[in-house]
Amino acid sequence: MTTLQEILQDQILPGHCFSPAYYIRPDIHTGLLYSRGGYRLAAFPMPLLEALYSGLRYETGQATRVILYNCGRDWGEAFFRRIEDELSGYYQQPLQELPMGIFLDALSDLWATHGWGRLELDFSAADHGLVQAGIRNSGFALAARASFNPEEPSARREPAGYLEAGMLASLFSLLSGRDLICVQTTCESLGADLNRFLIGTAQRLHHCEEWVRKGLSHDEILDRLTASP
Repeated sequence: MTTLQEILQDQILPGHCFSPAYYIRPDIHTGLLYSRGGYRLAAFPMPLLEALYSGLRYETGQATRVILYNCGRDWGEAFFRRIEDELSGYYQQPLQELPMGIFLDALSDLWATHGWGRLELDFSAADHGLVQAGIRNSGFALAARASFNPEEPSARREPAGYLEAGMLASLFSLLSGRDLICVQTTCESLGADLNRFLIGTAQRLHHCEEWVRKGLSHDEILDRLTASP
């Protein structure tokens, strides 16, 4: 049992592992940022993110989506394994034994503290092998929207959260022990109020990207997926 003295000494705030006041630890001598677990953190200015999106589109064209998605998967796998260590150490128990409510709150705090927006998860379609995720106020979507060339036809634009989709695919693949993918259905860069994602097996989401390109809404896509066996 954690005592009051341990709470004061270790700055543990149960239920708020990723509270910015305690999770982010700046070193005033070096100007570096560290997490509670001692991992280096990096802050990316918006102009850099905008340049990355526009530069990738200029250099690689349609391959941008594949590059960012795979980067998100590779980086996300290493990142979430690190987060698993931090959460397990913070709560002093294996991640698999954490109550679901605490784990979901921690994920939401994690997203916000790292400046990625507010993550919302919906398991209402879990019986159909689907997890829905939403991200509000995504810096990635904002950077993608700002990087669009005004002369680029808006009809050709697709959801731009490929990096986030790759990260979500990695997260739920690690949690489930299965190889899952993630498809984005709506994007703030295209004027939506929320970035929506669907997570499931490649077989389950086989037609999703085609439906997104055809302009189907998130609810229409979800209805098709849940209506099929």
